[in-house]
Amino acid sequence: MRARSTRTSPALARLVRLRRRLTVLFAATTAACLVVLAFVASSIDDRSRADGLDKEIARRADGLARAVWMDNGTLHLEPLAEDTLAREPGALAVLSEPKAPKAPTTGKNPEVRWSRPGPAALPDDARLDGLWRRVREQQETVYATETSRDGKTLRWAASPVWDEDSIGAAVLAAADPGPGERDHETLVRWLALGGTGLVLAAALVGHLLSGRSMREALRALDQQEQFLAEAAHELRTPLATLRVTLEAGSAAESARLVDRMGRLVGGLLTRARVEAGAQEVELTPLRLDQLVEQVVDEVGQVRPGADIVVTAAPVVVAGDPDLLEQAVRNLVENALRHGGATPVEVRVHPGGVAVRDHGPGFPSDASAASGGGGNGIGLAIVRWVADLHGGTVALGPAPGGGALAELRIGAPKRER
Repeated sequence: MRARSTRTSPALARLVRLRRRLTVLFAATTAACLVVLAFVASSIDDRSRADGLDKEIARRADGLARAVWMDNGTLHLEPLAEDTLAREPGALAVLSEPKAPKAPTTGKNPEVRWSRPGPAALPDDARLDGLWRRVREQQETVYATETSRDGKTLRWAASPVWDEDSIGAAVLAAADPGPGERDHETLVRWLALGGTGLVLAAALVGHLLSGRSMREALRALDQQEQFLAEAAHELRTPLATLRVTLEAGSAAESARLVDRMGRLVGGLLTRARVEAGAQEVELTPLRLDQLVEQVVDEVGQVRPGADIVVTAAPVVVAGDPDLLEQAVRNLVENALRHGGATPVEVRVHPGGVAVRDHGPGFPSDASAASGGGGNGIGLAIVRWVADLHGGTVALGPAPGGGALAELRIGAPKRER
């Protein structure tokens, strides 16, 4: 049996590279989609947490700004002692204009009139002045992230307290953004880990799917390479013999070799056209016994003196007459070529055609069913024809010596 080459053909190498590119493309596309989704999810979560925190501190600052009140420049803080908002966790403060003869226009830092838990939880004077100026300029609740005097970073909301038609004070409420930021960082880490796992899974799935989709192509490529190797081997022998016979001047032998080469090339072309879709397989009811007898007569005319015995029972099959004729001829000629001067027995039975010779038989490692044993282009074509007709080819030793090749025809099979 012909040893299979371990070399990687250019076509196979291209398929392998294509599979790798498809795997990378599948993983890269998945990664790009996951990055976009993770970015959107992270942004939404970050914005949602920030908005939630701002709403919480604004609720406290606005509520307390409505609780305290001013009367002709006098700030009344008594409600803070009873308001539940003032007892909720978080830093609080009330700012007002510093006490001076020209308080509304002094431009000095605002005065802290009330704070909780104490001055250390407040930003420094410059940042308090900035919040105070923004409240007076925008005349609405403003927000800022500031560092307190004890080193903590807090999110502040400052709401105005109105004294008739002017702003006389501002209530500040703060909350720690740290827990929300840590939860956001945890979410981002899980998104990164989950995305990495999904990309790896996508790469694996893409690799498996691309391999599955290319399985038929790889199988066809392997069969094609084996078929071409067998064709080259099979054609090399008659070419060498033809050269010798031409030099010896044997016209009859030369004509026979040319005829054999023509049939081999014809078989190759037929297979190429069918597999390329340029020629369809015509499956019609036919008498297999009559087809075999016709093939044997034609072989006898080409090879005078050939000892061929036909045993045929009436058998009707559905098949392509040209392809079946070619397959039977290849079996008969193979038996004549390898059986020597011994008789060749051809038997037609309901399951197909059996051809036996009384020669040395197949080597022990060449006996095979319809698999890929390397027994020449003739038997390769027979296997192909059998596959098209839903059948098989069995090769093995014959009882009592010699070789037995059997073409079994099953349910018709269309070429995919």
